[in-house]
Amino acid sequence: MKRLTAVVLVLLLLLCITAAYATAPGSTGDPLISLSHINNTFLPAVRGDAKNLVNDALGKSYGDTLKKLQEAYDGYMLRLGGMEGYTFASAFTPLSLPAGASSKLITGSTFVLTSGVATVLIEKGTVINISTGTEVPNGSSLTLNQRYFCAEDTAALFAAASMSTCLIDGYYQSGGTVIVNPVLFSDVKTGDWFYTAVRYASENNLFKGTTPTTFEPKTAMTRGMFVTVLYRLAGEPAASTAAIFSDVPSSQYYTAAVSWANANNIVTGYDGKFQPNVLITREQMAVILYRYSAYAGYGAAYTGTSVFDSFPDKGSVSPYASDAVKWAVFNRLLSGADGRLQPNNTASRAEVAQIILNFCQKFIGN
Repeated sequence: MKRLTAVVLVLLLLLCITAAYATAPGSTGDPLISLSHINNTFLPAVRGDAKNLVNDALGKSYGDTLKKLQEAYDGYMLRLGGMEGYTFASAFTPLSLPAGASSKLITGSTFVLTSGVATVLIEKGTVINISTGTEVPNGSSLTLNQRYFCAEDTAALFAAASMSTCLIDGYYQSGGTVIVNPVLFSDVKTGDWFYTAVRYASENNLFKGTTPTTFEPKTAMTRGMFVTVLYRLAGEPAASTAAIFSDVPSSQYYTAAVSWANANNIVTGYDGKFQPNVLITREQMAVILYRYSAYAGYGAAYTGTSVFDSFPDKGSVSPYASDAVKWAVFNRLLSGADGRLQPNNTASRAEVAQIILNFCQKFIGN
């Protein structure tokens, strides 16, 4: 095909040259055409004619190709039964499926079961579990949070055996309903103790997912992450992007947040370093939140320590964090874990989301 195209283009170019030469002044009476005429008249004419001929030829070829592609696509969709009655989800869309309801997906679409029990019934074609890279047998039970992809010439029903939720990407027909204002994370279920907190943090843009579809609630929170959450809670005020600490470069997602927090005495460093990627401890989190509360004008006072004193490991709280932890416990921002304060343990993303929700409900009122 490429060789044929090249031959056609060469012939077109020769045709242009022949036509241009035949009409050139002096071409019949004077075999010596001036260099000026060649450069200023002859060659521009050849180039122009050649360009027009090539554009016409390619334009027609392009149009014919588009027509053939459209015909092929229309025929393909006809084999699938057409698109009437289908909905297109341009990104993962959360749906709830009552027991007995099903969603029909076709080629190019993806199904992720996020809660409940469901099976796949393949009408035709192949369904691939792209989380494991394996072909899915007809009638298989689905595994939570794994991606099931409809391959070429495929139509499949994903049927719920119990009340279920799912994420769908691509063309689908469904007996379920779209979940309005959901937590768009496959690893956060409506029955999880942290569901409300993660939803609040997500809807208010305080947290972002670790991927487009996962939150990783059990992953530990770093110091840089936590300061960034508070920076967003403050409305992301103007802040310097210059490096304040030797381990906080100017190009990181947390740079402005750390700069703002340092300028407002919310965080301090260690020997010129902030250690943004070090996992934050529960008492460090209390200290930073304690200082943020004072900065935001919510106050940082407490009038009793009875709850704090009831924890058997209260003596393990560092002296510098004592007031902050007592304040956090008094205001029910920080509660025990297995009956203990565990001040030097790390805090998970879910725990931080819950603490932020507690803080906002206590001091902001939402």
